[in-house]
Amino acid sequence: MIEKSLSSVDVEFVTSLHGDEAVSFVVLMQPRGDQDRLLRALDDVALGELEDAVHEGDEPEGEDATGPARLGLEHSLKSLRDAGCEAIGQLVEDHPMSVLKSVAEETHADEVIVLTAPHYVEEFFHRDWASRARHKVGVPVLKLYAHSE
Repeated sequence: MIEKSLSSVDVEFVTSLHGDEAVSFVVLMQPRGDQDRLLRALDDVALGELEDAVHEGDEPEGEDATGPARLGLEHSLKSLRDAGCEAIGQLVEDHPMSVLKSVAEETHADEVIVLTAPHYVEEFFHRDWASRARHKVGVPVLKLYAHSE
């Protein structure tokens, strides 16, 4: 589960987690929503990135975020395939934990990888994706922080 396009460092990291084993990915990506604008701004402040907090309202949200999210998902899938892995994916707009649970069950997933930026407020209250997924999916959940290029 990702919230932004995978960087080359992210791809290298997740594809090397299991050594030389063949790995396939089902990538779920949720477009940005206005429901979490305040949490994103608080995270920016907690990280000392005040300029980012001020401009949080400038980021596309809702339907405006769907196009960029679709491009980010396509880029991520291509990057995983170029690294020699099987990869499929979908955008998840509503109820990401329910979709994650059903995908994990349908694919008989061995694990779930949640790759996001730090979200200190949500993590503190255990409302971040990884914390919620651990109670929902029934397989190990690995939480990783995304890299920037």
